Amino acid sequence: MNASKPIGYWLRHLHNLLEEHLDRTLADDSAGRSVIRRQWQLLATLSRGARTSEELAAALAPFWTGAAEDPRAAIADLADRGWTRTDGDLISLNETGRELHAQLATRVEQARAVVLGDLTSDDYHQTVRSLQVMAANVETALGNPALTPSPVS
Repeated sequence: MNASKPIGYWLRHLHNLLEEHLDRTLADDSAGRSVIRRQWQLLATLSRGARTSEELAAALAPFWTGAAEDPRAAIADLADRGWTRTDGDLISLNETGRELHAQLATRVEQARAVVLGDLTSDDYHQTVRSLQVMAANVETALGNPALTPSPVS
């Protein structure tokens, strides 16, 4: 392992690897139901209870970075595939959606175990804590008007 590379390199490299690993994990199942990461995130969120489309969009906002990504389209896609039901403003998983989520959750947990390898729970929690502290430090710095660039006129 080359530890001489900066943290930004390792964060981006790991992000790309995680994306590819999850894509492969979510690839077609035996019933031919291919799921992409954003759909998985919606399924996982809905597995914890019904939500409005606004609540789903807000819960997943940190993951939807591109203009081409539209939470409303992804939510509608789950309905079109027959995985959700709507009751008024609330969207929830139907029986098919719950079954699919349960099958995928098992595969995702196995994929997470591969990612963690022989890291202990303490190793993982310390890494997450360190990243949270770094993010908070940068957020604080960016909130400081002296560090914010002036708009270009």
